[in-house]
Amino acid sequence: MQQRDSLTRTIATAAVLCVVCSLAVSAAAVALKSTQVANEKLDQQKNILDAAGLAIGEYGLPASKLSKEQIDELYEWVSEGLINMDDGSFNNEASAADWELAEAASDPKSSVKIVDPEYDPGEESRPSVMKVYFVQKPGSGDIQTVVLPIFGKGLWGTLWGYLALKSDLETVQGLTFYQHKETPGLGGEVDNPAWKAQWDGRKLYDADGKPAVLVFKGPAPAENVYAVDGLSGATITSNGVTKMLRYWASDDAYGPLLDKLGKDIKSGTSILDQIKAGKKTSESATDKSADIRTSGETING
Repeated sequence: MQQRDSLTRTIATAAVLCVVCSLAVSAAAVALKSTQVANEKLDQQKNILDAAGLAIGEYGLPASKLSKEQIDELYEWVSEGLINMDDGSFNNEASAADWELAEAASDPKSSVKIVDPEYDPGEESRPSVMKVYFVQKPGSGDIQTVVLPIFGKGLWGTLWGYLALKSDLETVQGLTFYQHKETPGLGGEVDNPAWKAQWDGRKLYDADGKPAVLVFKGPAPAENVYAVDGLSGATITSNGVTKMLRYWASDDAYGPLLDKLGKDIKSGTSILDQIKAGKKTSESATDKSADIRTSGETING
């Protein structure tokens, strides 16, 4: 009869426990995947609303203090559209709902290399197509805020966030980061509400149209319309934020889009109509693909 404390019995017990625990963890991960995705989406929506100043403007509270119903209500103000980064035109070939920034940025097929940029965000590539958010109060015909996804290197990794611009496309409405690895109390102060509040009203470009927005080294001079206070003890993070903002504002990134939007707004061309047209086109393409899959036809007929 095998002893209860034998080596074989101990190894067998440990192996069974490992398998059982692995199965339990795997099952939990699969079961919670949809909840995790939903929470990530909700967190990004909160950051978009905070960057756009909607939560504070409508409820006097940050989005993190609002209920799910209040977030859903405010997000009705937001329209999502895909744009081609090379010329700022709207992209009608894909669905904005299915587009994910991190996935697009890491896929060589959907990204372009960042080579010798005038302003270096510290990243090797960026998507060739980006999802942009347009905020319009229901019943109003005017776009009041444009929210641009941004990312760039800080001290310990990439900061992912949103830059919101007022309707003149050169004044900052807000800046938020929904994911980063910066040190709590130092670079992590990019999440400090008091620091984020300084961005409202900062100018993105100088008189020559060059990106001039920055995180100052130390307290920002009151007369400097481009700067906010530096983050104490976080010079690399501060410089990283400055570089990524200037990069995304430059002609290497959102410059063509902002130029096009400026012309559209000046001429009275509806931006949301262009998004709706693109949405219908992408839905039609999706339906056609589904029909082809169902009928067994090939793409070329």
